[in-house]
Amino acid sequence: MLSEFDLIKQYFDRPAGTGPQRAALGIGDDCALLAPAPGMQMAISSDMLVEGRHFFAGEDPCRLGHKSLAVNLSDLAAMGARPLGFTLALALPAADRDWLDGFSRGLFALADTHDCQLIGGDTTKGPLNICITVFGAVPPGRALRRDAARPGDDIWVSGTLGDARLALAGLRGEVALDADALATAGQRMHLPTPRVALGVALAEGGLARAAIDISDGLVGDLGHILARSGVGATLDVDALPAGLVLARQEQRLRRAFTAAGGDDYELCFTADAARRDEIVAAGAGCGTAVTRVGRIDGAGGLRLVDAAGVALDLALAGFDHFA
Repeated sequence: MLSEFDLIKQYFDRPAGTGPQRAALGIGDDCALLAPAPGMQMAISSDMLVEGRHFFAGEDPCRLGHKSLAVNLSDLAAMGARPLGFTLALALPAADRDWLDGFSRGLFALADTHDCQLIGGDTTKGPLNICITVFGAVPPGRALRRDAARPGDDIWVSGTLGDARLALAGLRGEVALDADALATAGQRMHLPTPRVALGVALAEGGLARAAIDISDGLVGDLGHILARSGVGATLDVDALPAGLVLARQEQRLRRAFTAAGGDDYELCFTADAARRDEIVAAGAGCGTAVTRVGRIDGAGGLRLVDAAGVALDLALAGFDHFA
């Protein structure tokens, strides 16, 4: 049987020279020591994934390891921060070797891709619960904050939206999807891609003003930017880039799941209209499509319109854990 410390040593304490080495002191002491480059600010974010709330019981552990870190890296991307390291707090029903092997492989594969080092954490026995705190670095004055949108700004989104929510609907039996469609859409649900390179390009290039990652649905997450910035917005719902599978569904589903589906982990950001060509070029340089979907208004509130600019009466809201 694995002890707590055997578990950490075997699956999470990597040999020297394996993976990124950013911490002055990592796993094995009371605290990790992590120093960003001189003149940089530290960006810090925590996210928790709870079995039965954020993922189904029996979820593939390798995919779960990926997603657990991906949702945190997405928060760094929304600030334009470069990943440095992360901590992992893990509650496990049992020390299952097969589960730990899969989880740690998925976790470290993504960590290595983004040069992000596991520097510490905690393990305990209990219902499956995964909490990661991630640390990044951003030049002073360059962080993409929610309170920086200005009237006249364009609103952009990265990638595509809605396939993750469509996959959830398929798994719940709310929408009929064949096996291939469910598998394709499910990739967006189970293996999100944090847009770190795009966020860094937007921040360090001074291209975007405000940004947020789309985790709870675009209308809800954009609403946080509007509230913090004291502005309103007009959103062209039919301009929202639907995922590969969602694009084949009826208009009602396309509109609902692109605008308020959640679990996309794309970026929504605002920028001066004069920067359009530079933003498209930045997206291309990162291999990430970007789409202009609306504008920031001086008048408060969010107005949803169709491709012709006609107001839409859609009852859409972002996800809220306690609503």
